[in-house]
Amino acid sequence: MLNWADLTQDWGASYARAKRRFPNLRDRDMARVGEDRKQFEAYLAERHHLTVNEAREELEDFLYTEALNREVAQTLSK
Repeated sequence: MLNWADLTQDWGASYARAKRRFPNLRDRDMARVGEDRKQFEAYLAERHHLTVNEAREELEDFLYTEALNREVAQTLSK
């Protein structure tokens, strides 16, 4: 499974995919919340009218999906 550190290593590419999943993210806020997972979860909850627990679950789902996508891409490139 992809973890937060993996996601934020290439935040530019990851952010574009996160923005598709979470359309209420604002570019100008990412410098403030993009590196700290707990801050990002709280921000995600606020911007998408979720509880923090719901935001955490949504982020976990996103990380899982990203891991699967990465795995498929690696398999196809072999």
